[in-house]
Amino acid sequence: MKKNALSLIALLAILLSTLTACVPQTAPTPAAEAVPASTSAPAEAAPAANPTEVSSSNSNTEIILATTTSTRDSGLLDTLLPEFEKSSGIKVKMVAVGSGAALTMGQEGNADVLLVHSPAAEEKYMEEGYGKDRVLVMHNDFVVVGPEDDPAGISGAATTADAFKAIADAGSIFVSRADNSGTHSKELAIWKQLSLTPEGDWYLQSGQGMGETLRIASEKACYTLTDRSTYLSLKDTLDLSILYEGEKSLLNIYHVITVNPDKHSNLNYDGAKAFADWIVSAETQKIIATFGTEKFGQPLFFADAENN
Repeated sequence: MKKNALSLIALLAILLSTLTACVPQTAPTPAAEAVPASTSAPAEAAPAANPTEVSSSNSNTEIILATTTSTRDSGLLDTLLPEFEKSSGIKVKMVAVGSGAALTMGQEGNADVLLVHSPAAEEKYMEEGYGKDRVLVMHNDFVVVGPEDDPAGISGAATTADAFKAIADAGSIFVSRADNSGTHSKELAIWKQLSLTPEGDWYLQSGQGMGETLRIASEKACYTLTDRSTYLSLKDTLDLSILYEGEKSLLNIYHVITVNPDKHSNLNYDGAKAFADWIVSAETQKIIATFGTEKFGQPLFFADAENN
């Protein structure tokens, strides 16, 4: 009997020990030890962005050229830029916009050098200190193009202003670039000469570059003002003819302008100056003077650096 009682006590002790082992135990955290939020190593702080890195100018081997759509659409820069990059080792990022937008890019420090054709706006830009060097490069001219049957009869006009007045009087459709470009500025000056504000269904505003504006004019069989080089380079794809040309006021003059590095610390002035010097060099001017002759039977631009 005594032996059975001892066995029962032993069995109860074993059961009690087993139940105690099944209860989860929480070990106290030592007060001196901090519990890590994560087992991963802390990430290194990213370097702060440089707010002046707007353009590529932080590299002496790269420049941003803001230029007009005419120098691109005519194909001139496709010929010139590879030659400059090869001779200088400087890569050129080209942004083709209207002259007004190109000047704004320079003003805001988003371009190192400009190739533009809006003389009045350029002079204001220089007076305000945004440009450092401004040098004459080349010229071509503006022409008025339209459908071959010339519904407004502008081919017999005595002056460009007379041609524009004939278009307005006839209510013939005229497509304006309306993009603050050098071409748009020239067009507005002609309307101003007439004391006429163009508006109404006959006056379309494309808000596009020269090539696209010419395509719109061709599709709609209407008039527009264009630089001769872009028109000639696209002529085979357009149903448009030159209907008025030759007036002295239609001269279209291009300058190269280096952006003033005193205005923006991120600019690559040395690269910009190298490009400006190169484009007015005798060798490059020869390329400009003959560009387009083989294909069109006439040059698309006339070199002017010798007149500086």
